[in-house]
Amino acid sequence: MAIEIVERLQVEAPIDRVWQFVNDPQKVVSCMPGAGLEEVIDSRTFLGTVKVKVGAITASYKGRVEFTEVDAQEHRIQMRAEGRETGGGTAKGTIAIQLIERAEGPTELVTEASIDLTGRIMQVGRGMIQGVSRQLFKQFAASTKQLLEAPIAAGEEGAAEAGVTVAKQTPIRILPLLLQTLWEAIVRFFRRLFGASPR
Repeated sequence: MAIEIVERLQVEAPIDRVWQFVNDPQKVVSCMPGAGLEEVIDSRTFLGTVKVKVGAITASYKGRVEFTEVDAQEHRIQMRAEGRETGGGTAKGTIAIQLIERAEGPTELVTEASIDLTGRIMQVGRGMIQGVSRQLFKQFAASTKQLLEAPIAAGEEGAAEAGVTVAKQTPIRILPLLLQTLWEAIVRFFRRLFGASPR
């Protein structure tokens, strides 16, 4: 089942700083709930894992992400990702990131993804998966803004870390996200029905 995702995020940080962030897999993964970085093969190829928990089911994906295009002048990145779940499911797709420098100050980060999923997770249905994706992006956006909008510590710019840091990985708990997504759908239904939010 193919899932299309388009999300936008505005960050109060210079475009060059945001560009450095999206090119650093360790920093990006540190902001992604349930994700872990296992190995940096080269400057454009990375291995990682994602753990997702739906009720009593925990699905663990191991996969590969490859940068297929890095355009520093246009501030655009395209990636190809593929992963396999230990229970037999798969995830495969493309991700494009575009940075836009706004005249009023903030940098806009536009993410477009097309992901083809198979396996147990898809039992919840396309609508729920897309709703959960939006909730997960909100968590990613909050962590990204906190990281990029914080003052730069002395010596942080240009600092390089040796090796690969594997952060402690906590499974994404989708059940609360599903309930939140379902509640938001109910609220939208009543708004359309009565023209106002339910009390």
